[in-house]
Amino acid sequence: MPPLLEGLRILVLEDEILIAMDVEQLCRDHGAGDVVIARDLAEIDEQTVADKFDGVIVDLMLGGTSTLDFAAQLRQAGTPFVFASGYSDADEIEASFPGVRLVTKPYSGDDLVEALAAACGRAPV
Repeated sequence: MPPLLEGLRILVLEDEILIAMDVEQLCRDHGAGDVVIARDLAEIDEQTVADKFDGVIVDLMLGGTSTLDFAAQLRQAGTPFVFASGYSDADEIEASFPGVRLVTKPYSGDDLVEALAAACGRAPV
């Protein structure tokens, strides 16, 4: 069976560099073809994310700034994503983003990979 993230291009939105590096390595260990870390929304061109990435891991807060508007753009573009955050109101996320998984920190690597794989259609939901 191929790795869950085999060949996928993944964007990791995470402002804590050690966590971001761990998530990058985790994705690579599960077969991701390319992993890009962005610590701030200003680092990426929000208009081209859907063209450049197959899936996105979104921290709810980047440097004190909410990423919910960005997540809404991902949903509108049809780009698969999951939330990975320590700042979470699960009910609010479920109401605003039904069907989008929230993996709360501290999370296990397997939970995060399985959630992203499911969002990308690579694993059961």
